[in-house]
Amino acid sequence: MFFDTDSSAILLLEDGTYFEGISFGAVGTISGEVVFNTGMTGYQEVITDPSYFGQLITFTYPEIGNTGVNSEDNESSHPSVKGVIVRQISETPSNWRHELSFEDWLKNENVVGIHGIDTRALVRHLRETGTLNGIISSESHYSVSELLSVLKKSPSMSGLNLVDKVTTKSSFKVDSSCPVLFDKRIKNIKTKPYNVVAIDFGIKQSILDRLVAHGCEVTVLPANALISDVLALSPEGVFLSNGPGDPSTVDTGIQLAKNLIDYEKLPVFGICLGHQILGLALGGKTFKLSYGHRGLNHPCGLNGKVEITSQNHGFALNAKSLNSKQIKITRFNLNDQTVAAISVIDRPFFGVQYHPEASPGPHDADHHFNHFVTLIEERRRIVD
Repeated sequence: MFFDTDSSAILLLEDGTYFEGISFGAVGTISGEVVFNTGMTGYQEVITDPSYFGQLITFTYPEIGNTGVNSEDNESSHPSVKGVIVRQISETPSNWRHELSFEDWLKNENVVGIHGIDTRALVRHLRETGTLNGIISSESHYSVSELLSVLKKSPSMSGLNLVDKVTTKSSFKVDSSCPVLFDKRIKNIKTKPYNVVAIDFGIKQSILDRLVAHGCEVTVLPANALISDVLALSPEGVFLSNGPGDPSTVDTGIQLAKNLIDYEKLPVFGICLGHQILGLALGGKTFKLSYGHRGLNHPCGLNGKVEITSQNHGFALNAKSLNSKQIKITRFNLNDQTVAAISVIDRPFFGVQYHPEASPGPHDADHHFNHFVTLIEERRRIVD
């Protein structure tokens, strides 16, 4: 089968299932893991989130693009996804902040898209079969059999280390002088900023913004940073960021976390991939979820206390692999009982599988940043 018109596009999955649609964004052929996000808002933040690096993102909300795109809401400098799959695109953005239309932005950023397909059927298929690799093509000279041949060469996300693709190449400091970022309503911000080192496995801009808002002065180091690099900055706390790929393959990050554990009084906070790396460094194991958690409404909690969270991950910590004498599971994902948060007994280390900075999403979990700086403040009192 070949395409009928120049505007046609196809989404082909590795099991041979395919969907015919309409091309938008850049013209091209691109493959990757097909995942879906159930959020009703925040498409720009999702597409620029480095944790989505190398994936084809499906939006379950039926119309995408109605608020356009602006230069302030990016989570990284450019889109991280390889391709975008939607039911319908809005050609006329309506928002006072918009600077570009959704499609023009994707064209400028060379991101391939397909719309006009039944995303409900696609998501149902992924939920039944598990996550699959796929290929989007808007190039009419390819046949389905040719695309399937290309697709078979695409690597599986299991065993794939993508952190090196998204981490910063050199260290940098985050500007903490911006009054928009510094939130004076947060009660335990002190006069002296908290000196925090953040390890960049694919960090979102909004995470840096929230650290600054909670009074932190942040130095960001590459994912291959050594313990000597971290300690040379005399940090009062270390943050392990989110990021893409299989956490068990991030050897340098796991080794760094192991070394940090030896400094038992130095607070360590991990989000998403960083949370998984902390768990791996403590002797735990991770596994690949059938189709991942990606959306803005995931309930997490324990003992009757629930927070609605923003999530984006395809792997999780294995609860049975965690040493209960050393690690306390502080929250479960209440949809499937996977590990959602951990803390280390008698040490100031903790991690959350979800995104307390939201962006997009609810702000129920922002208190985790407050907990981090509270641990730093407690350490200050001991050291001083």
